[in-house]
Amino acid sequence: MPSIKSLTMTYDALNEYGTFSEGDTITGKLTLDLLKEITVQSLFVKVKGDAEVRWTKKHGDRTQTYTAHRRYFKLKQFLISEDSKDTVVPKGIYVYKFSFNIPQGSMPSSFRGSHGRIVYKLEAALSRSWRIDRTVEKEINFVSKSYPNFHSLMLQQVGSTNKEMGLFSKGHAHMDVTVDRGAYAPGETVVIVAKINNSSSSEMTPKFSLIQDVVYRANCSTKHEGVVIHKVVDSCIKPQTQKEVRCAVKIPRGQMQTIQNCEIISVEYHLKAYLDISFAFDPEVKFPIVILPPDLVPGPQPGVAVPPYPAGATGGSSNSDFPPPAVSMGTYPASPHSGSYEYRGAQRYSAPQPAYPNNPSMYASRPNAYPAQPAHMSGGYSNPVPQLASPYGSPFSSSSSTSVLHPPPTVPTSHPPPSAPEIHPAPSSPYNVSDPAPAYNLLPSAPMMNTDFLSQSDEPPPAYSLLFPSSEKSDAQQ
Repeated sequence: MPSIKSLTMTYDALNEYGTFSEGDTITGKLTLDLLKEITVQSLFVKVKGDAEVRWTKKHGDRTQTYTAHRRYFKLKQFLISEDSKDTVVPKGIYVYKFSFNIPQGSMPSSFRGSHGRIVYKLEAALSRSWRIDRTVEKEINFVSKSYPNFHSLMLQQVGSTNKEMGLFSKGHAHMDVTVDRGAYAPGETVVIVAKINNSSSSEMTPKFSLIQDVVYRANCSTKHEGVVIHKVVDSCIKPQTQKEVRCAVKIPRGQMQTIQNCEIISVEYHLKAYLDISFAFDPEVKFPIVILPPDLVPGPQPGVAVPPYPAGATGGSSNSDFPPPAVSMGTYPASPHSGSYEYRGAQRYSAPQPAYPNNPSMYASRPNAYPAQPAHMSGGYSNPVPQLASPYGSPFSSSSSTSVLHPPPTVPTSHPPPSAPEIHPAPSSPYNVSDPAPAYNLLPSAPMMNTDFLSQSDEPPPAYSLLFPSSEKSDAQQ
């Protein structure tokens, strides 16, 4: 007959999602049900967080294994101390409470993949002499809230691509793409607006894909996995046609959060907007998309103007992944009303047109086109993040296509004009100097000629014969 009927463990949830984050406190109970008296060496509970990767790769006749491990924290609490050596515990049911404070700091969210995992769990162990330890464990769902440049993730993203047709077609194609923001929670919708100018002789089909990129790292080697989460295909665009395309890509509920703070595992997302052209390289624009925990994405703020499309903030992203602008969005004709676009055969898009400081004439916009930003987002505009190279590299394999992500439009600020410097009289010199100061010419003067050929003179001009001897005399001399 066994001595231990059961050893169970429960913990208390902090929110409706059952998740824990940096700095949270985990509380729970460990229940020990004994059928008869036992002697215990120790009883403890511990919580820890670990990341590990493992995969194999063949190199000819041999197989190499790549592994890596990272530990983020480990906390241990004794319920029956091991210093007491053998402790007699009579028959009955015993309930032990425990509590742990998760350390502060940047730690990645829980994750399980085909070649690695990030696991946070509670473990309890009952040790007895000459017996196998009785253990129980429970995983906890850890969700990191460490996202740098959080305010910039709530801003609009804008990108452009242009393609010159090659052998099988003539003309060019241009596409401007706008994404309402850069971060979403699972279950939210990515709102995309694409303005396409097909000035070529080929048909093309706009397509939009949300892609997950998982990278495992170990022993100076990497292993990549790419999965298309969602794909939207729009109708075909005929040659010599302009069209505005609006589509929505929904983030699936329960989708894994973005992981960027783990050395050996990274989970990232990007939205790819491209034109499918037969017998040609497809021009495309890629936007990084960050998936946040549901309770981290802010809702609409009272008193803040709502943009034309839901769940988005006005402005452009200052995320450091965006390169500086290189392609103009001035291809499309503007309507008579400033700040709107108009296309033949398409519905008007009346969103404010961004005004960029580098080229104000091509990005004309009416004053105060953007509403004042809420106080909690002011840091995203006043402290822009330095621009870094895009993590996705060049999105084109063809040299005839160019693509660029534009930086965010900044909120116009007014500064008082600088005051004129005060004029003080020059101090009097102790010396009596009467010579005037030499004059300096700002521009170099033309060189002076030695003879003033325009001056009047009483002397007659030289005779013509002296200047040009007669040809007859020359012939006679010959």
